[in-house]
Amino acid sequence: MSVDRIETGALTRNAMAFVLAGGRGSRLKELTDRRAKPAVYFGGKARIIDFALSNAVNSGIRRIGVATQYKAHSLIRHLQRGWSFFNAGRGEGLDILPASQQIDERSWYLGTADAVYQNVDIIEGYDPAYIVILAGDHIYKQDYGRMLAQHVDRNADVTVGCIEVPRAEASAFGVMQVDETGRIVEFVEKPADPPRMPEKPDLSLCSMGIYVFDTSFLLDCLREDAADPDSSHDFGKDIIPKLVKSGLAIAHSLTESCVMTGGEKAPYWRDVGTIDAFWKSNLDLTDFEPELDIYSTDWPIWTFSELTPPAKFVHDEDGRRGMAVSSLVSGGCVVSGSSVTRSLLFTGVRCHSFSEVDRVVALPYCEIGRRARLRDVVLDRGVIVPPGLVIGEDPELDAARFRRTEAGVVLVTQTMIDALDLS
Repeated sequence: MSVDRIETGALTRNAMAFVLAGGRGSRLKELTDRRAKPAVYFGGKARIIDFALSNAVNSGIRRIGVATQYKAHSLIRHLQRGWSFFNAGRGEGLDILPASQQIDERSWYLGTADAVYQNVDIIEGYDPAYIVILAGDHIYKQDYGRMLAQHVDRNADVTVGCIEVPRAEASAFGVMQVDETGRIVEFVEKPADPPRMPEKPDLSLCSMGIYVFDTSFLLDCLREDAADPDSSHDFGKDIIPKLVKSGLAIAHSLTESCVMTGGEKAPYWRDVGTIDAFWKSNLDLTDFEPELDIYSTDWPIWTFSELTPPAKFVHDEDGRRGMAVSSLVSGGCVVSGSSVTRSLLFTGVRCHSFSEVDRVVALPYCEIGRRARLRDVVLDRGVIVPPGLVIGEDPELDAARFRRTEAGVVLVTQTMIDALDLS
């Protein structure tokens, strides 16, 4: 379908984005001990939630609600610092919506649909014609305006964003089957035996957790769902399957609205919900032509940018040369006589002399001591690696001391470091 930017802009200006950002992300283990998954750092400067929020703003949607729940302080602080640029005088705004007994005396959101229902008054205050429901924990670039245009063109009850996923991985998603018109004829949430795509039996068509509704229709659905004592009050488990059976649910492929701004050759979407996926997706950015372009100003990833000095590389002598190869090094970092290879250093990381850093994702303000050697490692924020410590070379020792995945990636937190006996 051909939709010009004027039509798309008119739709997005009359839409609201509602971001579901309350999940812990337990598969990220200790990375989410102190923060919700959407608040986890990504890409050197950003947080995971910045991708959904940036997509909304870049699409022209400037009325946004963010529902928070699990350990929300880090996320809320980030939103307050980095996303306070909206102009209320033009009807713009970003509302942070923690579970707060707005409908009744419940302390927590019961499910994704309940999270929206609990904030009906906020939505009605903005009075949008359309609402775009977003998950706050995926990495991708998408123009929601094109999805809105398809929704309006098809006069759908709900439009569901979808991607093709290897069938072996599809059990973690809502899986759908569609007819030749794009209508969803079956939707199953996290099935043990995911349905295959007819022409691609090794793949399943999976939900991205993105839903577009006419606002008035959605609010009617939510009120009906809230009154159902047998409902789990979840979009994937209750709302969407019901609409597939009794309404018009349309699938929207990411290929129709993905944003490719650099050397990207295919639509990019990642659920960085495991340590291995988080580590790999961050290090993929160090490729010569990464699958995800974060450098283009045509579709910027907005975030809170700390005021930091430039990265610094010092010492230039044999065996003690501050250098980084095929790596991303953020502001405030100091690579002092250290070798950094295919790694991603977030803000303020310090690498001291003679240390070796290879395929490491170091979150902000980590410090790597002299002569330490790290390989295939994720360092949580603020970890201080003692001088001479070796991580990533002895699988048994790593597993005894730290969190080691089956793929061999080692997650290190300061608590784990503090528990070491290095005497």
